[in-house]
Amino acid sequence: MTTAPLPVGVVGVGSLGQHHARLYASLPEARLVGIFDTRAERAAEIAKQFRTTAYPSLDALLADVEAVSVVVPTSAHHEVGLAALARGRHVLMEKPIAAQIGQAEALVAAAARAGVVLQTGHVERFNRALRAAAPYLASPRFIESDRVAPFAARGSDVAVILDLMIHDLDLVLALVGEPVVDVRASGIGVVTKSVDIATARIEFASGAVANLTASRLARERVRKLRIFQPSGYFSLDLAAGKGEFLRLRPDAQQRIAGGETDLVKLVERIKLDAPEAEPLGLELANFVRAVGGKEQPAVTGADGLSALSLAFRVLEAVRASPTAPRA
Repeated sequence: MTTAPLPVGVVGVGSLGQHHARLYASLPEARLVGIFDTRAERAAEIAKQFRTTAYPSLDALLADVEAVSVVVPTSAHHEVGLAALARGRHVLMEKPIAAQIGQAEALVAAAARAGVVLQTGHVERFNRALRAAAPYLASPRFIESDRVAPFAARGSDVAVILDLMIHDLDLVLALVGEPVVDVRASGIGVVTKSVDIATARIEFASGAVANLTASRLARERVRKLRIFQPSGYFSLDLAAGKGEFLRLRPDAQQRIAGGETDLVKLVERIKLDAPEAEPLGLELANFVRAVGGKEQPAVTGADGLSALSLAFRVLEAVRASPTAPRA
């Protein structure tokens, strides 16, 4: 018995949305029915490129699909998401799930009422380095992240916390899996009236701590994650999709007792590797299978709400700090 491909659509085909369309068009479990974008010329261009239909309205597209990726500006997530959920359509909402916490709560509630999947597009969950690290992860106690990028107009309408840091806020929530008990942060605006660079210290109920830095004022892109846990230390390069796990050798304690002080002789270095795959492609495949009831969404709407709520806690802490932007 074969299952028919899921009829899907993409709402918003800008710099990221076009890749949703490209990957759906090549995904065997999905059938790209069409796209919608308020810019008719752009929609026609992308539709021609991926041999699909540019719909004249959102409502028309929703009438012909069972699921959609919503890849519009964050300010429109709430409106577009509610429209799709009201029609009983499954939704993959790009991150952040919404512009405001109340809007995110409304989306999660609407999906529950409709009995459909609401997945949040935190694509770093599918990063090759994190996939490779997964078998070794166990009770992280200290996490450091650096996520910096050159300035770009896309995303600059919100604080860097909601644009870039939210990726790492979602990751630390998933990695630690405990309630947050304390948030401290500072940041400044340089190019925009909002926050362009920020640091945050997140403390969890068990005492685990995450220190995060995000900036959109860098000359080069850097996405690095360091994780310390009782069994060892991870150094992950998320941009390159690779990393290593360092842990004490089984006989390390005997060597130390015997006077060994050379760390190289006490530590085992494990190169982390996972099958190469485009993270967004894995995310879309997970969404399609979740709609079909074959697996759980990697990042639920509730997860997206949790990350957004923590991002606003960080933003509030920044605003309360002496370095807060005046505007």
